[in-house]
Amino acid sequence: MTQQDHSVSIVASGHTRFGRLNDTTLEDLIVEASREALDDAQVDANDIDQIFLGHFNSGMVPDGFPASLVLQADPGLRFTPASRCENACASGAAAVFAGINAIRSGAADLVLVVGAEKMTANSTADVTRALAGAGYQNDPREAGLSFPQVFGVAARAYQERYGDPLAAMARIAEKNHGNAMENPLAQMHRPLSFDECNTVSEQNPMIADPLRLTDCSLITDGAAAIVLASAERARDFPRQVAIRSAVQVNDLLPMNSRDFLAFEGPRRALSQAYQQAGVTLEDLHFAEVHDCFTIAELLIYEAMGLAPAGQGARALEDGTVFADGRLPVNLSGGLKAKGHPVGATGVSMHALAFRQLTGQAVGRARANAEMGLIFNMGGAAVANYASVLQAKRT
Repeated sequence: MTQQDHSVSIVASGHTRFGRLNDTTLEDLIVEASREALDDAQVDANDIDQIFLGHFNSGMVPDGFPASLVLQADPGLRFTPASRCENACASGAAAVFAGINAIRSGAADLVLVVGAEKMTANSTADVTRALAGAGYQNDPREAGLSFPQVFGVAARAYQERYGDPLAAMARIAEKNHGNAMENPLAQMHRPLSFDECNTVSEQNPMIADPLRLTDCSLITDGAAAIVLASAERARDFPRQVAIRSAVQVNDLLPMNSRDFLAFEGPRRALSQAYQQAGVTLEDLHFAEVHDCFTIAELLIYEAMGLAPAGQGARALEDGTVFADGRLPVNLSGGLKAKGHPVGATGVSMHALAFRQLTGQAVGRARANAEMGLIFNMGGAAVANYASVLQAKRT
């Protein structure tokens, strides 16, 4: 690896179907995604220098020490250093960034990154309780909140400060379900109309006032993987997507220590990602962002710079974020409809962006896409990861 060029590229990807995969274990998911990424890279497993696994767990599976499960994918991976990364719902991006840093440091030339979660064997109540562990536990007012309740607080605060966001949230749900219809790997293949999403009903009950069922992401099993390469090693691969920037910003864990609606962590991560990549919002052709709840996607529009604070609905009203708009957001269907296997989400975003930028889009394609944005978030805007990817044409 040269000392002059510490750039990193994605050169291959793997991705399982997302959904309720009753006949699969966490190990099955990890192995499937890993094998597909290695096959896509057409490399000998012995060439992999390091492995990073994004996995949240929090008691959802008994596998408390899963990093070496990646070695089950190929005998050539035996004895390769493997580490697990956990940062709540951003565990996948944490693993991606660990791989990037390993290459930038000179410790590796070729890295396999995997993200995986097995969630659906648990009841909804048990999953909700497990995910709540990513909140602040030393204040009874916060420790007692589920994540739907946390983002319900955000939606109510938004309404009080700026006006009712519910119609915009319903538009986001409608958009993302429509996008997922084209994605064969997505969990939910069911179109939803605006009226269905905007109406509380037996099919769309209130989950945490004012969040309705259609405002919430899914409980999902799934895995994704990518192969990262140094500048020197990437030249051996026919498809390369350069990681132009990779920025992590962590904020305070207690919600009562900050203005949640300001989304300061996401704003900083996204702004610094643009700056590090030397780009503006106008240079981007698509974005995959963390729509754990529809109010989160609305706030991310504002953090991205698509609209001023309190005016995120404008990005929907003018069509910017739709599939045929200036900057489509969540062409994959997002967490809302593609699914949200927690540890896999950040890796999935990078894997599908890689395919989008190399002319192999899964589902809806953005024609002639050259540059994409990824934003993966852990907790209530606590762990924030933003990256800008660019196709490298040979």
